[in-house]
Amino acid sequence: MSAVNETLIRDVVAEVLARLGQAPAHKSPAPAAPAAAPACGCDRPQAGGRYGVFQDANAACAAAHEGFRQLRKQGVEARAKVVEIVKTLADANATEWGRIELEETKIGRLDHKIEKLKIIKLVPGVEWLNPYARSGDHGITLEEYTPFGVVAAITPSTHSIPTLSGNIVNIVAAGNAVVFNAHPSAAKCAALAVAEYNRAIERETGITNLVTIVEQPTLDSFKAICSHEAVRLLCVTGGPAVVKAAMQTGKRAICAGPGNPPVLVDDTACMKRAAQAIIQGGAYDNNLLCIGEKEVFVLETVADELMAQMEQRGAVRLNGNQLERLTKAVFTFKEGHGGGCPEPVLNKAFIGKDAPVLAQAAGVNVPAGTQLLFAETDKDHLFVKEEQMMPFLPIVRVKSVEEGIQASYVAEHEYKHTSIIHSHDVEHMTAMARALDTTLFVKNGPCMAGLGLGGEGYLSFSIATPTGEGITNPRTFTRVRRCVMVDNLRIY
Repeated sequence: MSAVNETLIRDVVAEVLARLGQAPAHKSPAPAAPAAAPACGCDRPQAGGRYGVFQDANAACAAAHEGFRQLRKQGVEARAKVVEIVKTLADANATEWGRIELEETKIGRLDHKIEKLKIIKLVPGVEWLNPYARSGDHGITLEEYTPFGVVAAITPSTHSIPTLSGNIVNIVAAGNAVVFNAHPSAAKCAALAVAEYNRAIERETGITNLVTIVEQPTLDSFKAICSHEAVRLLCVTGGPAVVKAAMQTGKRAICAGPGNPPVLVDDTACMKRAAQAIIQGGAYDNNLLCIGEKEVFVLETVADELMAQMEQRGAVRLNGNQLERLTKAVFTFKEGHGGGCPEPVLNKAFIGKDAPVLAQAAGVNVPAGTQLLFAETDKDHLFVKEEQMMPFLPIVRVKSVEEGIQASYVAEHEYKHTSIIHSHDVEHMTAMARALDTTLFVKNGPCMAGLGLGGEGYLSFSIATPTGEGITNPRTFTRVRRCVMVDNLRIY
């Protein structure tokens, strides 16, 4: 048995015996008192992890395990308190943290980065962990959601602090501690948030290092975290490479992978409403959302009307020459595997940039407040086939709903992530839902409606499509345990 498990078992036995009024034979040493603040009064997290920020991945994991032990002793009330702390701090610091993240990553829009932190309050907490109970002639059964222990979480550069914050709410509500390996391009802002959360958690609950992070994340720190014996579960939010790496670790992984969400607009839809929703979703945080509208298929009988409505609402249409210039700027090519056909590579310089920046590359000047560009393409265009995280949408004419559904299926690449339809025909909605079988299917609204923003539901920035858990919530990060008492216990 590992040292981690032996220590945890001794503590659990000691706690149970104490509740029963018996003195335990052995008890592991009490956690050391938190180190004193540096004499200089500097609030910067120390290398030893005073506020959860560590240089060494193994030390971060060990500290998180100690944080889990402390949380376990304090129970559900402490979990609820931590959830409240995270939601309150995310809202209170939204403007400052949003600015800091934008300055570090240089992608997205400040107003939306602020909003993504303010809506952390929509992430569910301990209220989602209601047990299942059953009584009958043969006794009583109780099933409860219990923690794994330490969860390792990998966060993206696109939504660094929001994803981290939402993960903390879900994971701690479930009773776990969490150790983060952030994307290197957004590691500083993530470490800042972790330090602030830990400082407040320690002040309010006395629990130290419930949330830890590697200050300078690398591939080696990722491997060390995934292989550490205290880590029982992985939560990965990122692209195909990191998802593949997580699924090859041998540990259970909850993976939020890539998407290329298609939009289908049929001739029964309200074009004004569809145009507004497409702009709202496709332009949100400059289309960094994995659920964001990436390509639009529209029946040819209403295509001109849809594009006219989009122009009336501030989107700018590019002509053929401008589209060609933008395509050449955004996509480069590398040699295919084994000397095969060249493979397109997205120019990172354009990811998450404002629409006027893209317009300049296309050779056109647009008003400073322009949120979205679009152009008419065919279904095989690079902007249709490749996931691009920028405020530009290709519009493709289709002759029928059946053709539009098939084209959407191909463009979505069977990621089974997100798809969107604008229609008043229930049969069309049902046909697309069955054909694409995506985790999120939004009807007559922007993509964010699928996460409770303008639609009903709850929020999470980790949507586990490759591994099937869907929109993560506290139950996602639990084990289900059944406790059975056998006897004639009923009183009627």
